[in-house]
Amino acid sequence: MNLSSRVKRTRVANAAAGATTDINSSSVDMQGFRAVEFVVAFGAITAGAVTSCKLQGSSDDSTWSDLTGATVTIADDDDNKVAILDCAKPRHRYIRCVVDRGTQNAVLDGIVAQQYMAQDEPVTHDATTVAATVLKHAPAAA
Repeated sequence: MNLSSRVKRTRVANAAAGATTDINSSSVDMQGFRAVEFVVAFGAITAGAVTSCKLQGSSDDSTWSDLTGATVTIADDDDNKVAILDCAKPRHRYIRCVVDRGTQNAVLDGIVAQQYMAQDEPVTHDATTVAATVLKHAPAAA
């Protein structure tokens, strides 16, 4: 097996210009998966910015609760870096990522959710957010 057929990828938040407003990603439905990783990509972060990321869970995809210990702080000199929040065996059916941007501007380049440990493989990527997938086994040089 390979990674592309074992991990369902969904873009759950688009890029957002520098600001201090919070960003809630789209949720992912964990039915059929036992783990999810959110990759949060940042652009420029203004000095003095107070920025963090956290995971939230919901049983109904409507009412959200912060997940204990699922928070990371982003330093104001973490320009053009990613934060990774990984959640195994969530107790909620729906999971989302929240980026808390405060005091100064922080640019978000986007968030991708990667669901894994699927009950059934191969997985199907979200066609509304993934343009293409290619898999080559032992390709020859062109």
